[in-house]
Amino acid sequence: MGETWRRFENLSPPSRQLVREAALALLGTWVGLRLVGYARWKRVLIWFMPEAPAHVRLSDGERLGLAQAIARLEESTAQRLPFRSSCLEKSLVLCWLLERRGIEADLRIGGRKEEGIFEAHAWVELHGAVLNDFTGQHRHFTAFEREPIAMNTELS
Repeated sequence: MGETWRRFENLSPPSRQLVREAALALLGTWVGLRLVGYARWKRVLIWFMPEAPAHVRLSDGERLGLAQAIARLEESTAQRLPFRSSCLEKSLVLCWLLERRGIEADLRIGGRKEEGIFEAHAWVELHGAVLNDFTGQHRHFTAFEREPIAMNTELS
């Protein structure tokens, strides 16, 4: 625990804020998906989404680099929580964290049938680059249609 705390203290203030947001969002999403389901929880995330900062003007390369750094921080945070987050929970939260910073990414969900059992997997892409599937699991799943978290759409 001491080493984890030292690493946290050595992060920049924006990175520490992101870790706090990620931890709270992962916990909320872990509970929210179990209590109200995917569609309703996604609407809750959208409701908690402030307008993206207008001053964010990044090149595609800068945006991808920032998104990858956010994905690494979120994954590191998820590994240190007292519960295990699913790929869907982590992907929803990553999309939310990115959207809060003006980066629109796609939530991807795929499926496969192995030995008669249907399995699903979720990950996040930015312009075709996978951000949070560090083991390459997504390659073994057939992706459904792209689903942006759509933070800027209606809540119908």
